[in-house]
Amino acid sequence: MLDPCHATLSTEPMHELKVACSSCSLRELCLPLGMRSADVERLDTLVANRRRVRRGGALFHVGDPFTALYAVRTGFFKTCVATEDGASQVSGFQMAGEMLGLDAISHDRHTCDAIALEDSQVCVIPYDRLEALSREFVELQQAFHKIMSREIVRDHGVMLLLGSMRAEERLATFILNLTRRLKARGFSPTALVLRMTREEIGSYLGLKLETVSRTFSKFHEEGLLAVRQREVRVLDEEGLRRLVNAPGV
Repeated sequence: MLDPCHATLSTEPMHELKVACSSCSLRELCLPLGMRSADVERLDTLVANRRRVRRGGALFHVGDPFTALYAVRTGFFKTCVATEDGASQVSGFQMAGEMLGLDAISHDRHTCDAIALEDSQVCVIPYDRLEALSREFVELQQAFHKIMSREIVRDHGVMLLLGSMRAEERLATFILNLTRRLKARGFSPTALVLRMTREEIGSYLGLKLETVSRTFSKFHEEGLLAVRQREVRVLDEEGLRRLVNAPGV
């Protein structure tokens, strides 16, 4: 496993920071609307530094002490948990503009591994500093609660996904979820380059590798997707939605 690399946060003019963070889920924390410029400058101190993690490297491991939250600035991560038999199961994928580290708030230690699927960079937000400023700024506290709520909703969606859907429905839901998240960040919602392997998708969806590969091929043959290794183009989004919402689901 590669060791993460560290990088000190460089000073950026405010207009450049706004452009860089415009699609980040933490923009409400870094750049709350309606606040005085002096207050915004104080909130800038939330981001202690930026940290680079090379492909295959760990941002944190199970059992590591909880000290900070991480906003993914560039790149892609997967989170993994250990199953009862000692195997590793993918519990989530996080892209640029999303948060890592919320798993550790309740127990002060991380409950999963966060592994970079490509060379990535995160903004490090010390949790003690976040708590202190949240008590001072109501806007900051409200924004953080909204972010936590979004993560809870996402977890509930995964539970539903694994509990009641057939293989085709699971993969269709996975693709639609990726397109929605990419679109929200200003990327193409129809042309995807999957950072994760078929095996990692299967681990996340509760499917065997062969089932994932067979279902991708089926979607390709039916004209729902154009699949070329990790490059996926959505040809019929409505068809995927009808599959997920088909009678009897």
